[in-house]
Amino acid sequence: MVRKIKKAAVIGSGVMGGGIAALLAGAGLKTLLLDIVPFDLDETEKKDPAARNRIVKAGFDALVKSRPALLMQPKDVDRITIGNLEDDFDQLKECDWIVEVVVENLKIKQALFQRIEPVRKSNAIVSSNTSGIPLKKMTEGLGTAFKQHFLGTHFFNPVRYMKLLEIIQGEETLPDILEFIADFGERTLGKGIVWAKDTPNFVGNRIGVHGIVKTMQFMVEDGLTIPEIDALFGPALGRPKTAMFKTTDLVGLDTMYHVAQNTYDLVPEDEQREAFKVPEFVTRMIDRKFLGKKAKSGFYKTEVTPEWKKVRKVINIDTLEYEEYENPDFPCLVAAKKAKTLPEKMKAVLYGDDRGARFAWKAMAWALIYAANRVPEISDTIVEIDNAMKWGYNFEMGPFETWEAIGIRRSVEKMDADGIPVPENIRKMLEQGYETFYRTDNGKRYFYDFASGDYQPVAVSDNVISLATLKAGGKTVDTCRSASLVDLGDGVFCCEFHSKMNAINAEIVDFISGALDHVDTHGVGLVIGNQAGGMPGAFSAGGDLFYMAGLAQTGKYDEIDTFLKKAQDGLQRARYAAFPVVAAPFGLTLGGGCEVCLAADRIVAHAELYMGLVEIGVGLLPAGGGCTNFWKKIVASIPDAVTGADLTTYFLPVFQAIAMAKVSSSAADARNIGFLGPNDRIVFNRDHQIGEAKKEVLRMVDEGYAPPVKRKIPVPGQAAQGMVHAELFNLQSGGFVSEYDVLLARRIAHVISGGDVRKDSRVDEELLLKLERDAFVDFWKNDKTAARVEHMLKTGKPLRN
Repeated sequence: MVRKIKKAAVIGSGVMGGGIAALLAGAGLKTLLLDIVPFDLDETEKKDPAARNRIVKAGFDALVKSRPALLMQPKDVDRITIGNLEDDFDQLKECDWIVEVVVENLKIKQALFQRIEPVRKSNAIVSSNTSGIPLKKMTEGLGTAFKQHFLGTHFFNPVRYMKLLEIIQGEETLPDILEFIADFGERTLGKGIVWAKDTPNFVGNRIGVHGIVKTMQFMVEDGLTIPEIDALFGPALGRPKTAMFKTTDLVGLDTMYHVAQNTYDLVPEDEQREAFKVPEFVTRMIDRKFLGKKAKSGFYKTEVTPEWKKVRKVINIDTLEYEEYENPDFPCLVAAKKAKTLPEKMKAVLYGDDRGARFAWKAMAWALIYAANRVPEISDTIVEIDNAMKWGYNFEMGPFETWEAIGIRRSVEKMDADGIPVPENIRKMLEQGYETFYRTDNGKRYFYDFASGDYQPVAVSDNVISLATLKAGGKTVDTCRSASLVDLGDGVFCCEFHSKMNAINAEIVDFISGALDHVDTHGVGLVIGNQAGGMPGAFSAGGDLFYMAGLAQTGKYDEIDTFLKKAQDGLQRARYAAFPVVAAPFGLTLGGGCEVCLAADRIVAHAELYMGLVEIGVGLLPAGGGCTNFWKKIVASIPDAVTGADLTTYFLPVFQAIAMAKVSSSAADARNIGFLGPNDRIVFNRDHQIGEAKKEVLRMVDEGYAPPVKRKIPVPGQAAQGMVHAELFNLQSGGFVSEYDVLLARRIAHVISGGDVRKDSRVDEELLLKLERDAFVDFWKNDKTAARVEHMLKTGKPLRN
């Protein structure tokens, strides 16, 4: 039997349950969302279906309205059906996977599973999203068949955006069930799988909450402030900008406290058990309902003055009053800012000699030691712990990767000098002469295994291609500061960007041309993609504004035109190459990054895709072929059999997307806008994306790829421009757009519609490309565009003028 999940159920419609339901719906599954009937119904309400579904409806409404959005696109709600655990329980018999996400109460969970056992299909999988209750206790008294199909699937919030999925084997879970859910979670749901043991709070929260609470304890002891801790444990140490206390505000102080207390209660043999005792000031905050973002006050709070100015405040841990604060600036952080790589930044902070550096070292040292002591208690390998912290807490490096980055031997010597107990497994590793936790040999990554005392291969899916590993294995064909060409095997190469935010600059434009030459001679196809770290990451945040601004400020408008022509020629050359070119965008794919994708034969997009032609925000328009190729992509959807189509109906969405700088909220939304076409694919797991893009190239080659023929392009002409002018007049009269916005929008309409041609004309591609360039250069000559660009470069925000 081939196992499939056609319909799933989520029991519990709170924040986590709603998030899981939204994820499953986004992945294309019919999803049943259930919750309890309210206890406070009167006799009339007990007969009212709406009243009986009040709790689940509230959860459903919350997931629909959630910001940031939990749904990939609004219409995914059509896949979700709601109900209650009394009237709709029998619907569970239709489900292939039932996910329990109810309150952390053992008796409630046991009672629920006892009800599910006789209802579920014989092959249906049941999983719990618990983090603090042992699986074996939840299934006491249940039959063997149920236990064989039962496991733990622990998602992290917000479910759509957090990559981590911990899978926990029950006492009798069948191996094929574990393998199936791991594969489904990785490929279909896009999650990073961490195999956890049935220990309190599994891997991510066991390590993560230890680090947070231990640091809080040190903060109270050493007299540092909350902003000082967040400054130290932010990007300089490879942590997210929310650092520790802002992250806890997002999660909820009550949630953090529950995990810490639960761990403390269940780990009497843990050598650092006392590290899970939350400081008294935090419990006082919880008593006063200072729970974080959901309560609009936690460690931080935003207040609005009578002048409507937002003031960010932090809590005083002694008085529990909120106070204004300034961003701390320790000497070690100043040194970290000057460092170029993350390991250098970490060393600047952890091996500094100022007050902040000494604190950061102490907290980090105890965190690293704790992680080392948890192998094999919570996981068999260091890989699971590193991945859990990267995928569940958005660390750039896991604990062991961090330890390696700062130098294992050097750090151990410092620990010894400070009287910090170094784990024996670390000492043994160093005695053997091993100085790293990871190494790469022949393009394959290995990790140090404490159990065997040697390096073992890191297990990865066959669908995963790591550019970093390939490059470490000598597969780089060509490289420069901003880009590299990497051999993916089978005649397929990858053009990888690695400029700042992967912005498209002159060097990348030239490099793409060279990459096309190499593939034309030595390969069968090209992937354009990269694997920039973090979520959502940036495929490319756009064109290099600094470069353009420099040319404009010195009046070198001819050079701007020449650069644009080169960029257009390079991308159009990719479009008409004799081999397939597949773009693999993810995260921020803006401006020039979007133009690169629109020039490709196919797009294999990650589900989290924020794509848009946003140039109008800085007083410009897409001029690297963006206007032309976006319009071509839209009209290409008109079947040849359809004659006399009204081109203005196709023109309006293209114009609106560019003139309103629309950015997709997901890859599904990018398809709705038109950036993705029917032949483009969406991949949920970013680790699989380059591999899937390679498969797409080989599939096109196998099908007998032939490049597209350059033909005249149908355009709506001046008729479309007239429609736009009338609407812009109304918007300007209502004060919704500025005079300069109108000027820009009119010129954009002029370009997309083909310029000064009649309705339903056909024009050469070169005409549209020249219209793009001319408009772009003319905009740069206007002081208002210069002001918009300067403001964006200084503040990162658009200017309305």
